[in-house]
Amino acid sequence: MSYLFRAATASDIQAITDIYNASVIEGGATADLEPRTLAQRRAWVESHKPPYGVFVVEATNDGDDGVSCGGREITNDGMTTVQCDSDGARAREVVAFGALSVFYDRAGYDGVTDLAYYIAPQWRHRGVGTFLLDRLLDEARDRRMCKAIGIIFADNAGSTALMRRFGFTRFGLLPAAATDATGIMHDMSYWYLDL
Repeated sequence: MSYLFRAATASDIQAITDIYNASVIEGGATADLEPRTLAQRRAWVESHKPPYGVFVVEATNDGDDGVSCGGREITNDGMTTVQCDSDGARAREVVAFGALSVFYDRAGYDGVTDLAYYIAPQWRHRGVGTFLLDRLLDEARDRRMCKAIGIIFADNAGSTALMRRFGFTRFGLLPAAATDATGIMHDMSYWYLDL
């Protein structure tokens, strides 16, 4: 399996919506209390003007499993399904997305970006988060950002581990700050990384 990081396009908005809404319903990762509509997610993606942006991670089977495409689905040992397009190429699946967003909408904060990232539930614990955050930070540096901020639920073990792995420093904790869609109240933790 290999991953590809790229800028989001209009054709990715459904996948972005589905991945985000899975996190809303599951709880523990966002303070949105109801799933977002496709139109709401489209407006969110379109609101990211340079130097900010929304990006996706695609997963594709890189073809080293001995299964070839023939314009149809092929089952390898009854376990792995390889999606192929009509040209016989390996199909790609959007499995995560992330964004470099405005941290605070006053000009004095230009160069500080708020990071957000979401991974499809079935793709967690497969290295996607590490891959995505690494590329988001590279993108932030390429766009001449000076500081990255992560605002996460303090009990989100996966995101906390990612923040630590990449050298972020926790600079604040806001107790009992946000409820998720399951009704659980969470502390918010604030992290930064100098770029």
